[in-house]
Amino acid sequence: MASGGDPLAVVSVRDGIGRLRLNRPEKRNAISAALAAQIHEAMERLDDDASVAVIIVEGTGGAFSAGADMNESNAAYEAGERRFNPSAEAAARVGASPKPTIASIDGPAMGAGALLACSADLRVITDRVRFRFPGAEYGLVVGAAGLSSLVPKAIAKELIYTSRIVEAEEALRLGLASRVVPAEDLEASTLDLARAVAAASPLALEWSKRVIETGAAGGDAATLEAQADLVLRGGADHRERFSKATQRVTGRTGA
Repeated sequence: MASGGDPLAVVSVRDGIGRLRLNRPEKRNAISAALAAQIHEAMERLDDDASVAVIIVEGTGGAFSAGADMNESNAAYEAGERRFNPSAEAAARVGASPKPTIASIDGPAMGAGALLACSADLRVITDRVRFRFPGAEYGLVVGAAGLSSLVPKAIAKELIYTSRIVEAEEALRLGLASRVVPAEDLEASTLDLARAVAAASPLALEWSKRVIETGAAGGDAATLEAQADLVLRGGADHRERFSKATQRVTGRTGA
């Protein structure tokens, strides 16, 4: 349990994989201003660490995140702080990472928690996950932009307009999740995926993410991919990796 001086966001790095664990289990990892600040700091640290190829964001205590800390938010609104929204800032920081990110999700991912989950590139979930986007019910817009890039427009509208719960199998079917696993297999499955990502070229991963995000936003992804090719092709990383692949496939090194 996070208490006293315990960190609200726990960071670890091993074998090219950075892990950011939300650590407010007694509040189902609700995102307070303090937790949001620590998420931001953790992401800065992981992004700056050249040894980290992929970042996992995960919850603790059988929950990913129940959403924003509602008591804190209400107090801020009553004090006249209309723009108080640290959970959205935390999600935006995860989404801004140039590195591949994976949300490892068990239990509830509600409101700001669902927004945080959707800000990651990939989502591995357990069979007891429940997503919910209740912004409209609360008089807000929460997660509409991120959700619309993951599921068909009409589905995004339904989930935002109705605030209904999406359980694991439907989340997989809609494209909200990459895979569904039993709760006891979540860590192993997430790490398997992270290792597969980390085995790729960090430079190619960064450029690939930029190209995909540019295309998803309606930008000129083809031109950016051509630029990536100019930067990467023939470089030291490409030559080393391609030579090893050539030897593996053909039994001899490339010319």
